[in-house]
Amino acid sequence: MTTREEVLSYVENNYQTKPEMTFKKFPTYCILRHKDNNKWYGLIMNVSKRKIGIESDEKIDILDVKVEPELIGALLQKEGYHPGYHMNKEHWVSIDLNSISKFTEIKEMIDNSFKMTS
Repeated sequence: MTTREEVLSYVENNYQTKPEMTFKKFPTYCILRHKDNNKWYGLIMNVSKRKIGIESDEKIDILDVKVEPELIGALLQKEGYHPGYHMNKEHWVSIDLNSISKFTEIKEMIDNSFKMTS
């Protein structure tokens, strides 16, 4: 299981990113944004599992990251990966942080998203 705190610590230490909580209606949503071009490279949200297609009202933390469109199909076959919630589903995936045990996998996805949005 990966936590939002691990993600936030990683992006602060590696990209000097401070999370932006700009959604008044959703104060736990964290935008991860480039300092130089203001583009988003990630979004952490606490949502009902129903929002990502799972029949449950349980709340989970998800991380949206940008990926190469040709990789989306393969990623969606893996546990913990879902079509991007709140983002363009052709370019973004949502990762259920509770389902991913290896933080190295999350770091790789963040690094790739950061590069793609540079």
